[in-house]
Amino acid sequence: FVDEVTQWQIVGCAERISESFLIPVMESCLEQFPFVIKEFHSDNGSEFINQVVAKLLNSLLIEQSKSRSRRTNDNALVEGKNGAVIRKWMGHNYIPGKFAEAINAFYKKFLNVYLNFHRPSGFSTDTISGKGKIKKKYDTYVTPYEKFKSLENPAQYLRPGQTIEDLDDIAVRQTDTECAEEMQAEKNKLFSSFR
Repeated sequence: FVDEVTQWQIVGCAERISESFLIPVMESCLEQFPFVIKEFHSDNGSEFINQVVAKLLNSLLIEQSKSRSRRTNDNALVEGKNGAVIRKWMGHNYIPGKFAEAINAFYKKFLNVYLNFHRPSGFSTDTISGKGKIKKKYDTYVTPYEKFKSLENPAQYLRPGQTIEDLDDIAVRQTDTECAEEMQAEKNKLFSSFR
């Protein structure tokens, strides 16, 4: 899950691609966002476009939009993050579904914290060329949390019970390098448990 304004990213793992396995993962991921989610954009897959997912999103007052057929750019941000994050950290090898719970625990405790508080993301400045084409220049690199704090009055977007001070505590608990080293050590332990 990727917020398109701040690039806040929450990663989850489902044992199988079906709504019965996806719903608990979706609930867990949505709860990990520190701010209120207003809209959920997904591809056209039946695991996302069904009555069970619609019921979950409606109960959380989240609107759903979906990708257009044959429009690959509709999901460009999440697909880019999939390649730059998931494939980089988890690889391309098959991992049996029975390890999904352990992977989710790793994501929640280590990877998601690293991604949002310690790993910079690129943000573009858009300009329009003489021919009317949009040109993106990636000139700002900050963490999703730094981007969130740069919004005007960011506290207004936080979910009830969440404070900027709580998030600041997470951000300064470790240096970027310490967080990355801890996450790498935990990933090695996780991968060792697959054998």
